Amino acid sequence: QDQLVESGGGLVQAGGNLRLSCVASGGIFSRYLMAWFRQAPGKEREFVSAITSNGADTYYANSAEGRFTISRDNTKATVYLQMTSLRPDDSAVYYCARDRLAFRTVEKMDVTKILEYNSWGRGTQVTVSS
Repeated sequence: QDQLVESGGGLVQAGGNLRLSCVASGGIFSRYLMAWFRQAPGKEREFVSAITSNGADTYYANSAEGRFTISRDNTKATVYLQMTSLRPDDSAVYYCARDRLAFRTVEKMDVTKILEYNSWGRGTQVTVSS
């Protein structure tokens, strides 16, 4: 399986923006749907966004819709999460994840389910101050 490494987190004031990146190794990145999850202290890991292998289809949690944009560059084996209008309740460790099966679409799986993914990065911390 691929190794995933997130970056781009940091401390930002409410209303600010961050762009997260996740770089994959292993040579088969372009075959897989990718997703972002986040986990705040005392809470379960929750789905944020997903993008299909060719980037044609995207999916967002209600909390991210209209503020976050997921994208990917398969030539660089990288998936991005552009976050705007950040709020304190966006503070969490953000993780990228790879689908356990190749070439799936949002119609073929529940992208919000943790068990649909079998490769995870170590996470990058996002802290939004009020």
